[in-house]
Amino acid sequence: MAALLVVAFPGCTSITVQDYAQLEPGLVLEEFFDGNLVAYGVVKNWRGRVIRRFSADIVAYWNDGIGTLEEDFVFDDGEEQRRVWKLQTNSRQSYTGTAGDVVGSGEVTVAGNSAFLDYVLRIPYGDGTLDVRIDDRMYLISPELLINESSLRKFGVKVGELVLVIQQV
Repeated sequence: MAALLVVAFPGCTSITVQDYAQLEPGLVLEEFFDGNLVAYGVVKNWRGRVIRRFSADIVAYWNDGIGTLEEDFVFDDGEEQRRVWKLQTNSRQSYTGTAGDVVGSGEVTVAGNSAFLDYVLRIPYGDGTLDVRIDDRMYLISPELLINESSLRKFGVKVGELVLVIQQV
């Protein structure tokens, strides 16, 4: 009976970054996120409809085991945002990330061609702010190109998603 349930509900198992441990090319954050990068992406609502488009210029560098990613976003409606990530190296496969609009810190785990980042982002909403949990998944496609997909949740309910590509320039 248990085997039948596993076959009937294959989507019920959780995917972890370790599922990608054998995939190439291997993602080394210190190598990919080094220098100038550019990103292009879309923001989708909870139904999957694209509601915004954006581009971002990223300057990334590392000093003494700490990575800095300076991200400057421009949205299709003219809004501009800046986020500066600090990544503290814990090990070759583990980092702690902080940014001004991140509540606490995020945990990054790397395996194979992938990195998963889990954090809470504080975003403007109406006259206040809203804290949203981000499940950020990055996949290195080639040494110069990475695909990133993010699921945004509030109270465990999906409220949106981001899809973007990041390329070294």
